[in-house]
Amino acid sequence: MTLFKRFFSEPEDSYFLFGPRGTGKTTFIKLRYPDAITIDLINPLMLREYLARPERLKDVILANPNKKTVLIDEVQKAPALLSCVHGLIEEKMGLKFILTGSSSRKLKHSGADLLAGRAVKRMLHPFMAAEMNHEFNLERALQEGMIPLVCESKSPKNVLQTYVNLYLQEEIQSEGLVRNLESFARFLESVSFSHGSLLNVTNVARESEVKRKTVENYIEILEELLLAVRIPVFTKRASRQLVSHPKFYLFDSGVFSALRPKGPFDKPEEIEGAALEGLVAQHLLAWIDYNEEKNDLFYWRTPAGLEVDFVIYGENALIAIEVKNGMRVHPKDIKGLQAFKMDYPMAKAILLYRGHERIMQNDVLCIPCEDFLKNLNPKNKILV
Repeated sequence: MTLFKRFFSEPEDSYFLFGPRGTGKTTFIKLRYPDAITIDLINPLMLREYLARPERLKDVILANPNKKTVLIDEVQKAPALLSCVHGLIEEKMGLKFILTGSSSRKLKHSGADLLAGRAVKRMLHPFMAAEMNHEFNLERALQEGMIPLVCESKSPKNVLQTYVNLYLQEEIQSEGLVRNLESFARFLESVSFSHGSLLNVTNVARESEVKRKTVENYIEILEELLLAVRIPVFTKRASRQLVSHPKFYLFDSGVFSALRPKGPFDKPEEIEGAALEGLVAQHLLAWIDYNEEKNDLFYWRTPAGLEVDFVIYGENALIAIEVKNGMRVHPKDIKGLQAFKMDYPMAKAILLYRGHERIMQNDVLCIPCEDFLKNLNPKNKILV
């Protein structure tokens, strides 16, 4: 975390900081507040103490009157602590609480006190290319992803595989989120084929040999552990029929590459194309979360197959983005964007491709994907 800057903008008051494991939440906060009171709930002994007596938090704070920042790491492991935090905020002691978590599931399902709006919610994502600056390498990002824990390792591929395996054991199994870990592992392999595609739950259930309802629950688990996202179709003022299924993305291109089975019938360019689209997706989601303006991410697709991979919609934005893994731009590559522009003439249309020239074709701006990612900075209100 010392090598690269982060675009995350910290709120002045108390806040929740969510993000998948390995994105550097704890490191970021400890570097910023080295003298903070730290409650590390990953530590089994400390976790047991606060599960048994959450009011102990106030005792620790009173014993350190000169410290006004309190970090509670992985707060979802002891939801009862949030009631204590709420009470301490109400006492107006001048304290700033930073509550990190890699899962919203336990907080959501336990009915935990979420501080009634007294602490805002923020997300920390994998690295963005612009955060890594000249260290960013597109080919490496497609294979190894952008998780800080992996990027800063001397053996990124080994760390990535360990990350995927340990997450199953530590996060899924230890918290008892699934009854059958083997069926969940089959589901993960199966759902990896949906990365960058329309999510058909019935097909995933058939391929993973589990019930449809179970697959729906598994997908919710992935989302609540911040490991995946479903992107809805853009239907605002639609002038034609559109599909209804959401698109599915794992949160990191490296995690996708580690999970996606590969065999003689798998074309490398197809896997790389899905990884590239996912890499763009995770950057756009980070840009949206870090940017001060309110924007949302969609996709657009007709039953006939005309598609735009991403649509960014906000008060000051309507941007359609198509991602292609080819080195050249062909007329067929921009058909979906042209159709979208027919329905939404005010939209800005962008094609990202693997070539090296920035060119304009039929009112579509074609940009090398690597250049686009390197220049995607949340401090800028527009993308290009």
